[in-house]
Amino acid sequence: MDTDDLEPRKRRGEALAALAREDLTLLGIEELEERIRSLEEEIVRIRTQLEKKRGTRTAAEALFKK
Repeated sequence: MDTDDLEPRKRRGEALAALAREDLTLLGIEELEERIRSLEEEIVRIRTQLEKKRGTRTAAEALFKK
């Protein structure tokens, strides 16, 4: 089990919510570009995890349909 699964749901979304509220006008071009790179990397990480979970679900559904 991932330790993230033990955290309350509210805490999981706090970092994302704080990031979304941040004033982007205070950031320079390089900082904005770095943020985009970081967010794109995070999207890839999330999609990878999502596909793993979908694969697990598909395998479980196939097992129980037998």
